[in-house]
Amino acid sequence: MHRYRSHTCGALRADNAGETARLSGWVHRVRDHGGVLFIDLRDHYGLTQIVADPDSPAFAVAETLRAEWCLRVDGMVKPRTPETINPDLPTGEIEVFASEIEILSDAPELPVPVFGELDYPEDTRLRYRFLDLRRETLHQSIMLRSSVVAKMRELMTGTGFTEFQTPILTASSPEGARDFLVPSRLQPGRFYALPQAPQQFKQLIMMAGFDRYFQIAPCFRDEDPRADRLPGEFYQLDVEMSFVTQDDVFEAMEPVIRGVFEDFAEGRSVTAEFPRIRHADVMRLYGTDKPDLRNPIAMQAVTDHFRGSGFKVFAGMIEADESVEVWAIPAPGGGSRAFCDRMNSWAQGEGQPGLGYIFFREEEGAISGAGPVAKNIGAERTAAMREQLGLGTGDAVFFVAGVPKKFVDFAGSARDRIGTELELIDENAFALAWIVDFPMYEWDEEAKKVEFSHNPFSMPQGGLEALENEDPLTIDAFQYDIICNGFEIGSGAIRNHRPEIMKKAFAIAGYGEDVLESKFGGMLRALQFGAPPHGGMAAGLDRIVMLLAGAKNLREVTMFPMNQQAEDLLMGAPSEVTPQQLRDLGIRLAPQSGG
Repeated sequence: MHRYRSHTCGALRADNAGETARLSGWVHRVRDHGGVLFIDLRDHYGLTQIVADPDSPAFAVAETLRAEWCLRVDGMVKPRTPETINPDLPTGEIEVFASEIEILSDAPELPVPVFGELDYPEDTRLRYRFLDLRRETLHQSIMLRSSVVAKMRELMTGTGFTEFQTPILTASSPEGARDFLVPSRLQPGRFYALPQAPQQFKQLIMMAGFDRYFQIAPCFRDEDPRADRLPGEFYQLDVEMSFVTQDDVFEAMEPVIRGVFEDFAEGRSVTAEFPRIRHADVMRLYGTDKPDLRNPIAMQAVTDHFRGSGFKVFAGMIEADESVEVWAIPAPGGGSRAFCDRMNSWAQGEGQPGLGYIFFREEEGAISGAGPVAKNIGAERTAAMREQLGLGTGDAVFFVAGVPKKFVDFAGSARDRIGTELELIDENAFALAWIVDFPMYEWDEEAKKVEFSHNPFSMPQGGLEALENEDPLTIDAFQYDIICNGFEIGSGAIRNHRPEIMKKAFAIAGYGEDVLESKFGGMLRALQFGAPPHGGMAAGLDRIVMLLAGAKNLREVTMFPMNQQAEDLLMGAPSEVTPQQLRDLGIRLAPQSGG
């Protein structure tokens, strides 16, 4: 028999009854039932119940056992009595009567419990991540992640893509987030950067004559952590294709993304055909470019219903500024004064003066609007607005007014809040869509200049002619995102493969040819030697797994994440280095202000 096990802790079944088995694993918990000890023994594969009765030679050792001690157990497999069968456990029809227990290693009192799913401080969980990873939910999420990666590779290679690895040490780039810099010992005073994405390399792969590339790529960005992005590093399914249009990319990638979700949906519905929504439209309908489409609420402009009306607050704003609009946020089933007042209070808590509303009720056989707004604009305008929005008895509508670009974020938050409060969101669905036609540029109010809004290497719609003759802020690009349940899970573009277009595009954003040559010289040279039309995208592995696992935070689907301060508490990174290491690199640390 093998030194440590003949079976795993998830393998034994009723037809193994009568066999002698050897198991190794961790003590999940110990229960004393009238002098008979029941030990749940756990390994990576499952859990088996071990029985040690007072007549067993293993009983004396069993009495000493504590949680998370590592054991080897020999014993006889016996069927459980019908009333003690555990239908929730794959091994629930049997138990192993221990004849010998060997303690392979013991453990002190645990800083983080493994049995159960108790809520413990995050820093404690990360410091003892090796224990945290033994917990069932987290362990399953990490295994799910591995399965998702395997499925992605299967689907990509099955559709003619080839996996290539791109460099980790590369050059710093002026666009995007902050780079992580790596000093060069052999080139004193010069630095490598860890790649924020393999963007330039994957385009160069296309220019090198390869056709369909993919990679499960690590990406590094020195930016503040968010719930939907870990500090330091993340992983993405990175893709590029030659001789393709935007439609070709969609046709290649939609089955892959859909296939991954369908494979791990566990009964939840997945969008059969991803709708395509223009960026300008998605902002007006949902107030965000990553809407949760499980929420059926779509906003509409109702400016004309308030123009010249008795509701002087909105009417005055419209008259004073032609760029002012009033948007309606329908609330099906929200037609009570209590709910409307609660939403108004929420808006004030968000720093807004309030949230105007009308709620609809039936009076004398007819539907009428109630509330201060309805009273001030009158029955005729209220009825016209209700008809436009398709609302009825028991429904409500909320209003936001002003210049849309200033209130759009709040309007989107209000839509989300209403959908959540009224339980309109289908929790058993994955609602996916393409967001297309992103603007090529945006106005940076702080820098008072035009800046790239998305990806600087994208092809502008209209090409060089548009760049030379149109207002940059009106030019759309062949840029697109995939969204799911309120998260952006992928982003991509058809690339700019013409050097003259690239030079003009960067010049509009304030980057001269000297910057282009110094920072993107390799790309620029490659574009001058017969670059093919190409495009691609990247899908965020971490976010996809988070959605599939039903987790609320990326740390719950990442094996060894950092904390909110970008610290690895388990390994002690970032750490100080020795003076000799700094001398080797030609680096002297400057004193920190306030230090």
